[in-house]
Amino acid sequence: MGSLTGKVAFITGAARGQGRAHALKLAAEGADIIAVDLCDQIASVPYPLATPDDLAATVKLVEDTGQRIVAVAADVRDRDALKTALRAGTEALGDRLDIVVANAGIAPMADEHAWQDVLDVNLTGVYHTVDVAMKPMIKFGNGGAMVLTSSVAGLVGLGSPIGGSVGYAAAKHGIVGLMRVYANFLAQFNIRVNSVHPAGVNTPMIDNEFTRSWLDGMAQQDFRGPDMTNALPVQTLEPEDIANAVYWLVSDAARYVTGVALPVDAGYVNKR
Repeated sequence: MGSLTGKVAFITGAARGQGRAHALKLAAEGADIIAVDLCDQIASVPYPLATPDDLAATVKLVEDTGQRIVAVAADVRDRDALKTALRAGTEALGDRLDIVVANAGIAPMADEHAWQDVLDVNLTGVYHTVDVAMKPMIKFGNGGAMVLTSSVAGLVGLGSPIGGSVGYAAAKHGIVGLMRVYANFLAQFNIRVNSVHPAGVNTPMIDNEFTRSWLDGMAQQDFRGPDMTNALPVQTLEPEDIANAVYWLVSDAARYVTGVALPVDAGYVNKR
């Protein structure tokens, strides 16, 4: 039996990348999973987003661990759709909710018109996720833990003067504010709330032609720009590295950890 046996975890952006890694790690530790992903494209995002086949692959991988999973295509920008997806999951998995990982996000860094899209997904989507999840968590009365996926760009001034890039940093900074408010409010219900701040992670959001081109441009720009390297000698982290940190945050090993912005970044923030 894993340390999360009997618990239910709600994960957004679960079709691939970090979201899939979270689903697999938490399932390996005994949790049943409610997995949500858009499974569609957003016009301002220049790289392919997850597909229904990606979400189906996550389902298969979780089922291979022996755990149950309810997977729904839903848009975090649509609060009602997200609420419906969560309700379907909790009803199927025994009317409980213990863990929330608000992971869904986009990175249209080089699109000067992407400001609104990135705020809608990366900040409003996280707000919707917490808002629809906290009420059943309070009702079920088991306490629990939430982790909001931010970025090193939520702790330092990382970005370029392009709408999508500035919006990304603004949204990721905003997640810290959401986390701190909810950590205070939900503490009375024994629900902990923290944020995790990865450096670059080896996922389709980073490993694509458009994002690599933006990163190369940031590294080569003539004006004084941010140093894009980590302190430790590693260029990118793996999704499993972030999933291990998220698992710790939602486990009893971190039972008194709340209101914390945790970098998992190979020393990126400390180097600044």
